[in-house]
Amino acid sequence: MSANLKYLSLGILVFQTTSLVLTMRYSRTLKEEGPRYLSSTAVVVAELLKIMACILLVYKDSKCSLRALNRILHDEILNKPMETLKLAIPSGIYTLQNNLLYVALSNLDAATYQVTYQLKILTTALFSVSMLSKKLGVYQWLSLVILMTGVAFVQWPSDSQELDSKQLSAGSQFVGLMAVLTACFSSGFAGVYFEKILKETKQSVWIRNIQLGFFGSIFGLMGVYIYDGELVSKNGFFQGYNRLTWIVVILQCLFPWSHPCNNSYFPIWL
Repeated sequence: MSANLKYLSLGILVFQTTSLVLTMRYSRTLKEEGPRYLSSTAVVVAELLKIMACILLVYKDSKCSLRALNRILHDEILNKPMETLKLAIPSGIYTLQNNLLYVALSNLDAATYQVTYQLKILTTALFSVSMLSKKLGVYQWLSLVILMTGVAFVQWPSDSQELDSKQLSAGSQFVGLMAVLTACFSSGFAGVYFEKILKETKQSVWIRNIQLGFFGSIFGLMGVYIYDGELVSKNGFFQGYNRLTWIVVILQCLFPWSHPCNNSYFPIWL
């Protein structure tokens, strides 16, 4: 039963990750009349939906009792301000990372992005060794070397990329590459930092997700105000939203347990 659950979880995670990348890329390159939706607002909406999803899960674990839910949220969040503040650092990093992924997919094709983003496995491994004192075996290091080689080959120019090069300038490709590389480092650090917090405390992952979402919403709203404040005041917060946009947002928060580490943990450890 446990093995079947692991394979089922892996299959669902693969589906979520792949479908999210493809839909996000399509939504950022689709040409429609009117303004395009703002990625900064999509990040905020996703964070709010994640909070709602995690609250529902805590409510379920509380035997569907509103009184028990209120007590848990009060005791675990409001009465532990220092524990809650610990999540501000990874939350801010994840908010930055989520915005960078929109930038990356706006400037890179889905295949290049997906393969390059797997470098988060390498960064997670390095941060785990340095921050958690984990030890990797020979086969694990070999797997990381093979991963780096594969990413390097993907970035190697070929004749088949001429059509894409006409559609994407060298400048936009560079911006996309820098965005995804920065996201890889932020994902690795924040994922390991979050794992360290989870091991040092007894709070459930759902409570930690609520805390992450709370700070993520605040940081996200700050980003909306700073970078897209004029556009929001002119065309509204939900400008350019359509059915595809909501699919992207829902895919981001469909599995809230994948939010903290954002799939940073890699299978060679299992």
